[in-house]
Amino acid sequence: MSDPIEAFFAQLARTAPERLLRRAAGTIRFELTGAGGMDVWHLTIAEGQVAVTRAEREADTVIRTDREFFLRMARGEAKPLAAWLRNDITTEGRFRFVVLLERLFPPPPGARHPRALDAGRGEPG
Repeated sequence: MSDPIEAFFAQLARTAPERLLRRAAGTIRFELTGAGGMDVWHLTIAEGQVAVTRAEREADTVIRTDREFFLRMARGEAKPLAAWLRNDITTEGRFRFVVLLERLFPPPPGARHPRALDAGRGEPG
């Protein structure tokens, strides 16, 4: 799989954190623009699982950005909420799915959980 966006969505469908999605249900459509036109990815979240298709269907939330910026989010270099505030992504529909995306995209490269930092210093956690 040579396309990093395709790899990201395939990985998300395989390993989405079920505990984060247990109470979430709905659909998200990503519209990614680039030199070759627009790519559409459709996510369905139900019962703690994520299903991904390339279908252009109605969705509870539509997220639009360009392919290059999406790649930054997929690598953990940009976060969805901050991107929305800067207008790097635009959204339409149910905003709660934008908040949920914060947990589905990877952390920044080299990031560690705060509890791991406390444990390393011998401070109570």
